[in-house]
This record gives sequence, C-alpha cells and structure tokens, in this order.
Amino acid sequence: MAIVSPTEQFDTMRGKEARSDVSAWLGDAIYGINDGLGAIFGMIAGVAGYTANGHTILMSGLFGALASTLSMGAGAWLATKSENELMERAYVRARDTVRAHRGQALRRLSTRYEAKGFDARDARHIAEVIGRDDERFVQTLIQETEGHPASVKGNPWSSAMSGSISTFVGAIVPLLPFFFLTGTAALIVAAIVSIMAHFAVGASKSLVTVRSWWASGFEMMMAGVIVGVVSYLLGLLANAFFS
Repeated sequence: MAIVSPTEQFDTMRGKEARSDVSAWLGDAIYGINDGLGAIFGMIAGVAGYTANGHTILMSGLFGALASTLSMGAGAWLATKSENELMERAYVRARDTVRAHRGQALRRLSTRYEAKGFDARDARHIAEVIGRDDERFVQTLIQETEGHPASVKGNPWSSAMSGSISTFVGAIVPLLPFFFLTGTAALIVAAIVSIMAHFAVGASKSLVTVRSWWASGFEMMMAGVIVGVVSYLLGLLANAFFS
C-alpha cells in the first residue's frame, strides 16, 4: 500500500476546497434565482387571478421582490455566520484534543486511514508524520472527522450580497413585461418569460449535478407551471369570495 505524504494529503484537500467553493457559490446563485423567480411568479399569478389591475399586479410584485431579496440576504448572512461558528468550535475542540490527548487523537486519525483501506502500520505512520506539525495535525483531524476543513470560512457579507442579488435577478424577471405592457398581454408574456426562465434555471442546475440539462430544465419548468396555475386559480377563488 502506497503511503500518502502530508503534502499530497493537503494538496488534495486544497483541490477539493476550491472545487467545493465554486460549486457552492454556483449552487447558491441558482437557488437564489429560482427562489426569487418562483416566489414572484406565483405572487403575480395569484394577484392577477384576483384583479386585472396591472398597476396593482406590478406593485405587489415589486414589494414581493424587495421582501424576498432582503429575506434571502439576511438568511444567507445568518447561515454563513452560523457555519463559521460551527467550524470555529470544531477547530477549538480538535486543538484541545491534540494538546490534552495527543495519543487518542493519533489513534483516531490512524483509524480513519485504516477505514480508507490502509493497513494498520501505514495508517499509523501517516498519522505520526502529520502529527509532527500541530497545526497540520489539527486541520487534518478536522477534515477527517468533521468532513470539512476548518480553515475555509465563508464571508457572511459576501453570502448576503450574492444571495440578495441572485434573488432579485430571479424576482424581477416575471415583472419585466408589466413595465411595457398592460392587461392580458402583460400577463401572458410574463407567464411565457417566467416559464422559459424556469427552464433555463433548471438546465443550469446540471452544472452542479449529474442530471441532464433538459431533464433538470423540464422538471423546473413544470414546477413553475404548477406554481403559476395554482396561484392563479387561488386568486380567482379569492376574487369570487371576497370581491
């Protein structure tokens, strides 16, 4: 069994971290766009079912887009901050274990490598070599036991900004026709544009998943159609009862 050097171990970790960061950023952007698109398309469809007043539909959509944007930004900020705090806690726990119970930490790391297929002697040797550097030991222990590197922390403000912007981009798409058209024409164009956007967002998910772009796009498009139809029918029902 070939022995993996500490340098090779950390090179692999850094490569995974870089790929993970890109995938996470792209996944968050797609999620934000989809959230804004789906929420506002459903909102304007529901309001359109309730009233034919284009100004009311537009203003409802704009305030909905604003609320979704702010909500997503705040949620992204809180989520990233919480993740960073969890990583910091994992780091402190691993550091204290290395300082107070070094032998136990070495056995734990060695066991992890045995589980990956190394024989007991090689696994122990790898753990001992990594353990010569306390910081490397702590980081590797976190990587192997927690499943993520403690050294890679997100920026809450960057997460809030990307979440807000992506949500606003998605939210504004269904509203665009109402800036230029009125009445039924605006609603029809908004529905077409929104359904096409749903397909495009769904297809883009294939960049971070193993599904084909057309299957993912069609699935998202059908979800958008269902949201729009159900919201519009609920709007008609509300109009029948409350108007």
